[in-house]
Amino acid sequence: MSNQKRTTLALAAALAGSIVVAGAPAAYAEVVDVNYQCVTPIGPKGAVSPIDIKGVKSGDGYKLTMSFQKGVSSSPVELGKGAMNPSAVIELGGAEEGKVQVSGPANAEAIPANTPIKISDLSGTYTPKKSGKVTFTAGVLTIKALGTTTTCTPKNSPGPSLELDVQGAGGSTGGSTGGSTGGSSGGSTGGGELPRTGPLDSAAALGTLGGTVLLTGAAGVLWLTRRGQRSAG
Repeated sequence: MSNQKRTTLALAAALAGSIVVAGAPAAYAEVVDVNYQCVTPIGPKGAVSPIDIKGVKSGDGYKLTMSFQKGVSSSPVELGKGAMNPSAVIELGGAEEGKVQVSGPANAEAIPANTPIKISDLSGTYTPKKSGKVTFTAGVLTIKALGTTTTCTPKNSPGPSLELDVQGAGGSTGGSTGGSTGGSSGGSTGGGELPRTGPLDSAAALGTLGGTVLLTGAAGVLWLTRRGQRSAG
């Protein structure tokens, strides 16, 4: 193999390596165990549920979805279809502090007495007001059923389930990642998730950056090739 070809291959490999480093996602997501301790009409109850939070671009803001992998409380009587309505708070941290209210649909099926209450996915909207890395952590869960209210508070100081690199005031942002599912609607207060978040956005950002670097690399390779041909001539 000629020295010119070796130089060309080395340059291409270096450019490919730079794409991987520069395209690293500007966010992370993690399923976090949350120890919910609940104050119910019949006394204290509680359970640990893994919590997943993800975000997807929606207009000027981002749709947050909070997913529960296990039930966190129970009822001494059966809860008929549509009898239970859940909502929760997602705590913001890092570059912006505040809360995002998330809520979900009522139970689609009856919940038998003395069985864990499976919480549906809860959703709400977050609009960034400041730029930087913002964390999203499970907060207080509220369950309303049969005219009663149960309040479940995280007692183990859980870490964030999601961190996003965002830009406020209508600017563009970094990428994001997510965990599991989708839900309904809600509002945000005191803070503002994310231009589209999720694996697709990170991939799109990476593709754009990669295309730019590869085009530059192709030009460099072409220049080396022509230069080598002129030298040979």
